Amino acid sequence: MKDKIFKYLLFLAACLVLFLSAGMVYALISQSLSAFSHFGVTDFVTTADWDPREGEEKYGALSFIVGTLSTSLLALLFCIPFSFPVALFNGEYFKGKKIATVVSSIVDLLAGIPSIVFGLWGFYTLRPFIISLGLSEQGFGVLTASVVLAIMIIPYASSLSTEFISMVPNKLKEGAYSLGDTQLNVIANVSLPVAGSGIFASYILALGRALGETMAVTMLIGNTNDIPTKLTDTGNTMASIIANQFGEADGLKLSSLIAIGLLLFIITALINSFAKLVMQRILK
Repeated sequence: MKDKIFKYLLFLAACLVLFLSAGMVYALISQSLSAFSHFGVTDFVTTADWDPREGEEKYGALSFIVGTLSTSLLALLFCIPFSFPVALFNGEYFKGKKIATVVSSIVDLLAGIPSIVFGLWGFYTLRPFIISLGLSEQGFGVLTASVVLAIMIIPYASSLSTEFISMVPNKLKEGAYSLGDTQLNVIANVSLPVAGSGIFASYILALGRALGETMAVTMLIGNTNDIPTKLTDTGNTMASIIANQFGEADGLKLSSLIAIGLLLFIITALINSFAKLVMQRILK
C-alpha cells in the first residue's frame, strides 16, 4: 500500500509539472496573439522598429533577437578558454584529489551567486576598465554584457564538462597508458573523443542559460533599441527589454513584450532540447 501511495504521489507530481508547463505555454501564446495578428509573425520577427507612440505603434523583435544572440554567443566564446581548463583540472589531472574538491567547491559557489551581483561588479569594475581602455565612452555595450555573461556561465559549463570527463572509463585510459602513451596523449586520444559530445552538450546548455539572463545584462548593455553592429554598440536583449518596459506597458505594447517572451522561450527550448538529445546519445 505504501508503494502504491508513493507511486501515485510521483504520478501527480509529474502531471503537475506537465500542467504548469502547458499553462505557461498557453498563457504566452494567448497573450501574444494580438501582436502577431496585428503585425504578422514574419514581420514581427524580421522588423527592428520599436515605436510606442500612440497611433503610430510599431513593434518588432529583430534588434532584441540580434542583441540576445550576439551577447550569448560572444559570452560562450569567452567562456570556453576558461571553463575547459578547469574541467580538465578537476576531471582529469587532479581527479579525486583535495585540490580538485576545493576548486569544485569554489566553482559551485560562483554558480550560486545571483546575477544582479555580477551586474553590480560589471557596473563598478568592468565598465570603468573598458572606459579606461578607450573602447567605449560610457562603458556600456555588447562587449561589457558579454564578458559578465561569460563569467556567469563559466561555473555551469565547467561543472558539466567535468562530469563528462570523469565518466570516461578507466580501463580505456589504462589501456592507453599500457601502450606507453603520456597523459597528454591519453587526454587527446581517449578522454576527449569519448567525452567530446558531452562537453559539447555542456556548452550548448550553458548557451541556453546565457540567453535568458536578465538583470546583469540589463545593467550593462546600454538599453537602446538599435541593432548592435559592433562590440561596443549598445542594445537590448529579449530579456532586458521585457524587464525594462513590462511594468509600464499595456495594450499592443504589452502583447508585443509577451510575444518576445514567447520567442525567447522557443529559442531556449530548442537549444536545450538539442543539448539533451546529444547527452542522451552519449549515455546510451
